[in-house]
Amino acid sequence: MSEKMNNIFRKFLIVAFSLVIAGTSSGYSAEAEPEAEDTENVVDFEHSLDDYVPAKKKYNFYFTYKIVHPWWDAVALGMEDAQKKYLDKGIVITYEYMAPDAASYEDQTKRLLQAMEGDYDVIGVDVADEEKISPILDQMIDAGNKVMTFSSSDAAPDCKRIAYVGNTHNYQDGADLTEALCEKLGYKGKVGILVGSHGAPCHEDRAEGAKDTIAKYKNMEIVAVEYDQDSIDLAYDLTMQMLKDNPDIAGFVCCNMSNPVGTARAVTELGSKAVIVGMDHDQEALHYLRDGIIYCLGVQDCYSIGFDTLQVAVKIADGNLPGALFPDKTDESTTIIYQEDAAPMLEILYGDVSQ
Repeated sequence: MSEKMNNIFRKFLIVAFSLVIAGTSSGYSAEAEPEAEDTENVVDFEHSLDDYVPAKKKYNFYFTYKIVHPWWDAVALGMEDAQKKYLDKGIVITYEYMAPDAASYEDQTKRLLQAMEGDYDVIGVDVADEEKISPILDQMIDAGNKVMTFSSSDAAPDCKRIAYVGNTHNYQDGADLTEALCEKLGYKGKVGILVGSHGAPCHEDRAEGAKDTIAKYKNMEIVAVEYDQDSIDLAYDLTMQMLKDNPDIAGFVCCNMSNPVGTARAVTELGSKAVIVGMDHDQEALHYLRDGIIYCLGVQDCYSIGFDTLQVAVKIADGNLPGALFPDKTDESTTIIYQEDAAPMLEILYGDVSQ
């Protein structure tokens, strides 16, 4: 993780407890922006270890995820916080935290098979492709490895993985963002969807939530569904093409943290009035949110994902299974934020006070 990202999110840790911003709400229309309501913090940085007493004094874990990206840097900071709190109790935790520069189930398969040969108490994975990776996880479990999933993408429902920590409601996130878009548009107009990576459960589930929501309204139409592979540049290119093919597109649903940025760049460049909804806390995306180019963003609690992942990994390493100590799926939150929330979010996340 870069020193810049460390500094950014450590600032967030210091002051995040004071941030109270808008959550999901209803009752707004195309004529009126939603008003902020007091909600719990978008990201929870005030964590303590639970009462579980680890069986060992040293643990070694391996974690791999879809792609090198600031979203997973935030997850890593939650892990670091838990690691330090365990160290305060005399428990040493070491771990590898590695990913490719471009999302690839082939690369993830290679990393996991290599990790099987290492001396790891638990191997954790953010699944790059549910269909391709789930059988690999079953193979690892059958070989005696302790395997969990974490972050934003679980394995297939019948996978033998031991537990999952992360977003369990990606479909609903996609539906909620799209419902906000539909209401903003007065339930009429053409929509483009940018998914992300082929096979990535979180991206695919959000896209399904978007499609099902749009299908409820007879005057709304999906004119294109494209995969940008978590690339801002590709998202920009795809959005430009969609707008050239359909200049009257009224809105875009963006299903990962990169594509709202690429889409907003294209919309701005072409002078389109299309409404954009998307995911997470990219700094440039928050600028577009502040400026009214992006309508709303669904922000996931990455820090809690990281902290809880490390706690669950310790329990799995000790031979525990889901039950009283931890659930099969540890759910983390997503909060939808709007224009008025962008400036405080930028200041707290990035120290960005530009107007």
